[in-house]
Amino acid sequence: MNFFVDNWHLFLVAFVSGGLLLWPLVQKGAGGAGAVSTAEAVRLINREKGVLIDVSEPAEYAAGHANGARNVPFGKLEGAKELPSNKALPILLLCPTGARCGRAATLLRKAGYERAAAVTGGTAAWRDAQLPVAKVAAKAA
Repeated sequence: MNFFVDNWHLFLVAFVSGGLLLWPLVQKGAGGAGAVSTAEAVRLINREKGVLIDVSEPAEYAAGHANGARNVPFGKLEGAKELPSNKALPILLLCPTGARCGRAATLLRKAGYERAAAVTGGTAAWRDAQLPVAKVAAKAA
């Protein structure tokens, strides 16, 4: 017991460093079982007919979105007609930074889309991976 009291600072350092080593695993788990990289998202689209859903607001979607993504704002996700009727398909969710799509994936998994997954990093990571991005043309007045 004396050893622990005399060297408490060493135990503190060991505890903190262990926590820092485990933090990436904890964060990966926070996105649920459905957090995928952009490369994995492309693989799911090409090989398993994955569907890209962008949960951004319409103005964010218009500013730039993954090519081929359907826009279903996060607030209108439940019961949206734009979602595929086949709940077994991979649903790949995007938003500008990846923050909302994790919550959207959780929501869709609860609704029966067991393969709903957030694309890590969102549209920003999609752009960084040099994958195709589209913009919606502004309507003429």
